[in-house]
Order: sequence, then C-alpha cells, then structure tokens
Amino acid sequence: MDLALLAQYVVIALAALVSAWVVAKKQFPNATRRTRVALALPMLREGRPGWLRALGRWIAPPVAQGGAGACGGCSSCEPSTPSSRK
Repeated sequence: MDLALLAQYVVIALAALVSAWVVAKKQFPNATRRTRVALALPMLREGRPGWLRALGRWIAPPVAQGGAGACGGCSSCEPSTPSSRK
C-alpha cells in the first residue's frame, strides 16, 4: 500500500470519527456525558500516573453549575426582588 493512500485513509477515518462524535453530542447528550464519565473515572483514581490523570480530566465532562438544577438553568424560577416603581 502506498504511503499517500494510507495517509488518505487515516484522514478519512479521523474525519468520520469526529463527525460521528459531533452528531452523538447533539442527538444524545446524556449518553455522551455518561460515556465520558465512564471513560474518565478509571483514569482519575489514586495511584495513576500524572499524565493519565491529566488525560482523564481532559476527557471528563465539564462540571454542572450549581444553579442549573432540574429545570434547565434558565434562572427564571429564582425569586426576584421587587422593583421600586412610583
């Protein structure tokens, strides 16, 4: 196999994987979050090398903010302060 043809196959495979990941994130956000957690947790355990723990932190999904709760985080359910209208 020619080296250029092999490089072409590798680039196409990477493009297909990235495309599949983007579609999965948009269509199945909970499943991709669970997958990222399942991949990252074993890497973050005590006694793992530093590079593996750094990779685990990179793979792990971002931490959910405290105010989001179950409603989606629009912050419209928080009590508002009454405005002083005259």
